[in-house]
Amino acid sequence: MIKNSFRGFAATALAFTALSLSLPAAEAHAVAAANIVIIDGYTKTVKESAGTPVECPEYQVMLGRSHSGDENGNTTYYCGFILVNNEIVNVEGSTWTGSQRESDSLFTAPSDQAMVGRVHSGDENGQTRHANAAMTWEGRTVELTSYRWTEGMKESSSYSKAGPGEIMVGRQHKGDENGTTWYRYAKVTLG
Repeated sequence: MIKNSFRGFAATALAFTALSLSLPAAEAHAVAAANIVIIDGYTKTVKESAGTPVECPEYQVMLGRSHSGDENGNTTYYCGFILVNNEIVNVEGSTWTGSQRESDSLFTAPSDQAMVGRVHSGDENGQTRHANAAMTWEGRTVELTSYRWTEGMKESSSYSKAGPGEIMVGRQHKGDENGTTWYRYAKVTLG
């Protein structure tokens, strides 16, 4: 009888040990299986050449951009929220780049950072600046994967928006309003 009780105790202890050893793996699986949703938020349209800075509001990142016409045409910026398990991701303070000539501009946010703003003044010889920011959720860094560039499109009739689970992380432009614009996107993950 004592022998059977010991076997029962040993089996219970072994099961408890196995359970406690598997908890970190279960927690890691829960993070990997986090529900990530991106929803539309703030939208702003400005005259491209006016030099009006557009920055996504607090807790939002850039999701897309469209432009119509030349430098006197309108540019629309699309921002949105990232939610992880129904909680809004925190977007840290933005950092603005130095100026570049628009006709040969290239911006890519640092690794694991989102594009959150842009300002342009003048025509294709005018200056362009971009803003980027890091993102966190429950103290963890929100990571980005599957970086991709879009096909080139004519700037004067361009529209581009992130695909499912993606945010905007860059833009490149060559030439004037008849030149080519590309956008860079990345998927949101928790790593």
